[in-house]
This record gives sequence, C-alpha cells and structure tokens, in this order.
Amino acid sequence: MAALLELSRIGRSYLSGEQTVDVLKNISLRIDAGEMVAIMGASGSGKSTLMNILGCLDKPSAGIYRVAGQDVAMLDGNALAQLRREHFGFIFQRYHLLPHLSAAHNVEVPAVYAGSSKTARRERAEALLQRLGLGERTAYRPNQLSGGQQQRVSIARALMNGGQVILADEPTGALDSHSGEEVMAILKQLREQGHTVIIVTHDPAIAHQAERIIEIRDGEIVADSRPLTQEVPQAKKLILATPTSSWRQVSGRFRESLVMAWRAMAANKMRTALTMLGIIIGIASVVSILVIGDAAKHMVLADIKSIGTNTVNVFPGKDFGDDDPSFRQSLKYSDLSALSEQPYVHALSPNIDSNMRLRFSNIDVAANVSGVNSEYFRVYGMTFSQGRGIDAQQEQSQAQVVVIDANTQRRLFPHQNDVVGKVILVGNMPATVVGVAQVKQSMFGSSNTLNVWVPYTTMANRLVGHDYFDSITVRIREGYSSQEAEQQLTRLLTLRHGKKDFFTYNMDSLVQTAEKTTRTLQLFLTLVAVISLVVGGIGVMNIMLVSVTERTREIGIRMAVGARSSDVLQQFLIEAILVCLVGGALGITLSFAIGLLVELVLPGWQVSFPPSALLSAFLCSTGIGVVFGYLPARNAARLNPIDALARE
Repeated sequence: MAALLELSRIGRSYLSGEQTVDVLKNISLRIDAGEMVAIMGASGSGKSTLMNILGCLDKPSAGIYRVAGQDVAMLDGNALAQLRREHFGFIFQRYHLLPHLSAAHNVEVPAVYAGSSKTARRERAEALLQRLGLGERTAYRPNQLSGGQQQRVSIARALMNGGQVILADEPTGALDSHSGEEVMAILKQLREQGHTVIIVTHDPAIAHQAERIIEIRDGEIVADSRPLTQEVPQAKKLILATPTSSWRQVSGRFRESLVMAWRAMAANKMRTALTMLGIIIGIASVVSILVIGDAAKHMVLADIKSIGTNTVNVFPGKDFGDDDPSFRQSLKYSDLSALSEQPYVHALSPNIDSNMRLRFSNIDVAANVSGVNSEYFRVYGMTFSQGRGIDAQQEQSQAQVVVIDANTQRRLFPHQNDVVGKVILVGNMPATVVGVAQVKQSMFGSSNTLNVWVPYTTMANRLVGHDYFDSITVRIREGYSSQEAEQQLTRLLTLRHGKKDFFTYNMDSLVQTAEKTTRTLQLFLTLVAVISLVVGGIGVMNIMLVSVTERTREIGIRMAVGARSSDVLQQFLIEAILVCLVGGALGITLSFAIGLLVELVLPGWQVSFPPSALLSAFLCSTGIGVVFGYLPARNAARLNPIDALARE
C-alpha cells in the first residue's frame, strides 16, 4: 500500500554567502495514514526544515517527495496551496494568529480560501472552538487569550478544512507545563480520531508520547523507532483532487478579500488615514478645479454673450483700420432694408458713431455717441434701470431724444436718481433723456467710457450730416448657424455693391476664442492637480510597500493555511484600491465643501458637480489604486512562505 507521505533521498541546501550549506542529507522516510510521529533533534539539526518540506511550505533541493503517491515536484503553486489548505493543518510554536482578527475569524481563514460559504465556515469554526473549550471566547482577539488558548485556536484552524495531516512545530515550546499537557492530550485525541499527527520537538518527554520517534542530527536521520506497519481503521485517507474553481468560489473569495482588506485598514487607522491624505488632496484638487473652472468658464462666456453673441457686425473697408475713402460710404440705408428681409435675420441695427461733448448745467464731458435704430437694444439684449429705449416713431421723426448709460448718469447727474425727462446737450443739439441703459463693462471697455444713443436718423441729419453707416449689427435668428448666415449675408451685400467693399466680424468667434482659452487654462490647472494626485498615488505605493514589509509574517500565515499567490495579490490590491476609493470619496466631499465656500464668497458663481466629474474621480481613484497598488501587491504575492513566517 502506498504511504501517505514518502520521501526518497531528500536533500535541502541553502546558499550562505559563496558557500552551500546542506541542511538535509539523503533523507528517506515513509509515514502512513493515522500515525503519530515525533521528529526529534537539537536546534539546527534540520527538523523544522524537514517539517516544512513535509507540509509543502518548502521544496527539496534533491530527491522525490510524494504525497498520497503524487510527486509534489509536479504540482504548481495553486495545487500546492490547495494541498496545504485542504489536507494539511499547521500548529506553530508561536501560534501565528492574525492579531486583528477574532478567534473565530482566525479559525475561518483556511475555509475562506477554500471558498466555503460564510454561514458554513462560521458554524464549523464555532463548533471547533467549542470542542476545544473556547466556546465562550470566539469573539476574543489573540491578545485577549492566554498562550494555551491561542494554541487551541491554532489547532482549531488546523482542523478547519479537515486537517488529515497535522504538522505541529514545537507545539508546547511557548506554553507552561499544564497548557502543554492539554495540547498534547488534544493531539492524542486527534490521532485516535484518525488524523496523522507529526510533531517536531527537541523535548524527549514530548517525543516519547508519540508512537514513533524519528531522531535527526546534522541533517540526517540517525534513528527511527518505526513500529510494525499496520493500518489504522479510522485513519483519514488523503485523496488529491484536481484544483477547481467555480464562479461562486471566485466571487466569494473576492468578497472575503474585500472584508479582510477593510479589517486590515481598520486595524491600522493612522497608517490608513495618512495613506488616504494624498489621495484626498489630489482628488479634491482635480474635482474642485474642474467644477470651479467650469463655473468660471460659464461666467466668462455669459459675460461675453451679454454683449451680443450670435451677431454679425458688418464694417466698411477690407479690415479694421482701413481708412480708404473709397470704402467709407459702403454701407447704405438700402442695405438695411435688404438685410431686414432675410429669413436668418432676427433683428438688426445700423450704427453711426462719433465722439462728442455732453453738457448739463455746468458739467461738460466727452462721450461716445451712437446713432441706432429701435432694434439696437433688442439686438444686444440690453435692459433699462430707468425709462425705455428708442422707439420706431422717434426713429422716423428724427426725434431729439437720447438714451444714456449708468456712467453718463453718474457724471452728468451726480445727485439725481430720476433723470428721465432731463434735457442735455449732445454736441450742440438739445436732447431729452428717455432711458438709462444697464450695460456691462465688458461691452464697452473701460468703466470711464461714457456711452449715449440717439436715433440714427437724428444722428445722420442733425449731428454728423451723412447718409451712410459706420457699421450694421445683425442678430441671427435662433436655429440658424451664424457661420452660414455670415456667408449668405456676405454674398448678398457683395451682389448689391458689385464688389466686396466691406468685411464682417462674427461675435461667435470671440466666444469660441474665449472657450478655447478657458479650456486651455482649465487643462493646465487640471494637469497641476493631477500631479498632486500622482504624488498621492506614489505615497500609497510607498506606504503599501511598508505595509507589506510590516505584514510579512501575516502573508506567510495566510500562505501556510492555503492562500494562493493570487489570493495575496488580490487582497493587497483590493486594499490599495479601497484606500484610494475611500480617499476619493472624502476628496469629493472636500471638493463639495470648497464649492459651497466659493458660492458663499462669490455669490454670482454657480458651482455644479456633474455626474461625469464624480464618475471620473472614482475611476481615477480606482486607477491609482490599481497602478500604484500593483507593485506592493505583487511583492507580497511573491514572498516565500517559509521566509515570511520566519520574519518577526
């Protein structure tokens, strides 16, 4: 009959500097199911190395090791992890319990990696602890238990997935005599129940409680008191199964990795908070710049649009600054009539401009006087603080009326609030004030500029004496493209004039330029914020690397109880992503607070948080967690379980 565990000419050597040290030499050994074996030897004899090879925590340098007839060298990492998880149970001298987990959760760990359901593994863990006399201490953490109680938790963990083979490394070494006797009694009971028990010890008193003693010295077996081979009826057989993984198991392991990652974060609150700080600042910076920049862009565009967007201005000549006399009189009254009949024209107004003096009482000021029609104020969407604009009857009758702006009111009437009906001199022409227009400073430049408007007929016949326009402003009807309307308008006037003696300026080009400028500035500021986010990501990577170093022993414990490399990778990666996601959520919350503060300080600003910005923030957080968390997670997954367990 094939042995349960069989070693043939096993050797294990390590490099120490430039020399090779042989720890095990030509070990041949056979252990049958149901045996209780003690491997005894002094410190440095190689007994712990032999146990590690038996438990598939380490690989031999030479020879063949078979488990239930299967050559272990033929198994990959996942198959070895399954072997440790489902068939081996480890009891360590220093217990190797995870300090941030309760007794029950420590016992459950092997079942988590086996894909057992939460209810099933909780019931089994509680049953095992009850069986070992810890039924009332399932919620206790390791630091709340005595050494003997911690070792019982370790035994329960070893039995969680069956534990056909129990490997106990100095199980009583850190216990007092009473606790040691209790642990040995438990191991004997396990032997009677069919478990194969292998004890590594240097204590002869412990070794003699086993039915078989293997003595090892300087890496060689020097004695083996093997009894006559006999099959133990109740011995638990070890049948290797092909590793399988269902979607349910995969999702279950992912869910449990998420829970374990959250527990690890909660157990190290200060470190987690410091890790999140860079992400919080980075995400808050990016989101705040995006939304505040968007609010600023809307303010700028609204300011520009208030001066008459979707309008096309027509000027005489070939370009700005062209003072050729032959082009000066290009725009005629008849052009105004022709343009007004076009379907794409919503409103239009001629403009005759001149700089003149304004006088009232003993106040004399310079101002820009514009001759316009009744539609001018509708073209530019202007409103009035007093009175109204020029009407069609005043336009036709060449009425001596004037609309002034707020600056003009302030200069001519410094102590009067109601100025409608007042008469001022525009040049040498008396004119009655019929309205005060509210005009944004961006429309007419400096706040020192004074602007007044009179009917264009009055301007042409009473003030400047000519029958042509300095410009025509056309407001495009909604639903029409301003570029197409500009092209049609150009064709119309070119046909009417017989040549192109005018040029146009589309106000939408100003909006497009402003949009491009604000977009460029916003992109620049966003890139600056992204740099802070990357710095935060590097901080996450650094602290996660430190975390891997600090938690090396924890990683070794998880691998010893059956965690695959992919499980360790997944857990640390999830931990990094979770840190970044929580940091991202806090960063978004901070950006909300910044947005509210901006609205309080700048009442005219409307700060909004579009879902796309929030989604981008979360995706960015996740991406940073994946990118900067992968290296630490990979380092954790590549750790050798033996080296990890030895790290303090």
